[in-house]
Amino acid sequence: METLERLLAAHPFFKDLRPEHLQVLVGCAANVRFEAGQYIFREGEEAKTFYLLRHGRVALEMAVPGRGSLTIQTIREGDVLGWAWLFPPHRWHFDARAVELVRAIAMDGQCLRDKCEQDHSLGYELVKRFAQVIVERLQATRLQLLDVYGHVPHR
Repeated sequence: METLERLLAAHPFFKDLRPEHLQVLVGCAANVRFEAGQYIFREGEEAKTFYLLRHGRVALEMAVPGRGSLTIQTIREGDVLGWAWLFPPHRWHFDARAVELVRAIAMDGQCLRDKCEQDHSLGYELVKRFAQVIVERLQATRLQLLDVYGHVPHR
């Protein structure tokens, strides 16, 4: 049976993280699963958690007036879901919906923030890793918006 520490160590997001940091993070982790079609979180809700995807796909969506729900990006096994827990006001910026059965490790945001306050080297390491996630999400959003709104209708 896989332990949470082994699962965390095996996830690409925590690749090469110092072993003492992994041991600290285990106390904030729990296994979770979501059924296909289930919303993991909704835009505007309080962001209390982030997820390390172990199996399945999740659609990041935003509501577009007159168009309904628009998928910005689909993330999968090995990806990270959620960074809003780290920065005030700790609110989700998108909806996240399981496209298929999803297995993940949920990381408690308040627990992590407390750990980062106690160990700033851990906090710096996490911020560096989440900065990359944020850049990727912004780029995906930009590309999706260009795809939706970048076409000029022919006259």
